[in-house]
Amino acid sequence: MKIIIGAGNTRYDGWIATQETELNLLNRADFERLFQHERPSAFLAEHVWEHMTLEEGIAAAKNCYDFLAPGGYIRAAVPDGNFPDPWYQDLVKIGGNGDPGHPAYTHKIVYDYKQFRRVFEQAGFQVELLEYCDEQGVFHYRLWDEGKGMIGRSLRFDTRNAQGKLGMISIIVDARKPG
Repeated sequence: MKIIIGAGNTRYDGWIATQETELNLLNRADFERLFQHERPSAFLAEHVWEHMTLEEGIAAAKNCYDFLAPGGYIRAAVPDGNFPDPWYQDLVKIGGNGDPGHPAYTHKIVYDYKQFRRVFEQAGFQVELLEYCDEQGVFHYRLWDEGKGMIGRSLRFDTRNAQGKLGMISIIVDARKPG
C-alpha cells in the first residue's frame, strides 16, 4: 500500500490519494483507523510539511514512522529556503503575500535542507537528500526513481526549469524506516 498525503488533485497508478480530512498527519487516530490492518510501504508528500510548524512537522514524521511498514519510506518535498531566486522566495515565504488565495498563505516554515533532514532523523528515519540547495545556493541533485514517488516541483519534472535555468525546485528527501 502506497499513500499520497495531501494529494489535492494528484493521482498516480498504484497510489492511494488522501486529503487532510482523511489523514491528518497530526491526528494519530487517523493513522490507527486507516492502517489498523495493513501498514503502508510508502508515503508521498509534495509540499505538505511547510504547512506545519517545525514541532508539528516532527510529530507528523513520528506518526508516519510509527505506522510505516519496516523498510518502508516517505518521499517528501518542501520549498527550499536556500534557493537564491527572489521571485521563488517571495512565492514560498511564510504567509505568502497575505492573500488567502495565495498558494503560500498557510505556510508556517520555509526549510533549509539541514532542518528538513533533521525532522525525519528525529523520528528515527535514515534520510537521503535527493534535491536541495546548499548554504551558498548551489543546487545539488541525485538521480531518483519517479516510480517510487513522483515530485512535480523538481528539476526534471517542473516545466519552469528550462534551457539550463532553474525556476522551481524543492528540497526532496527519501526517509527510510530501517527494516
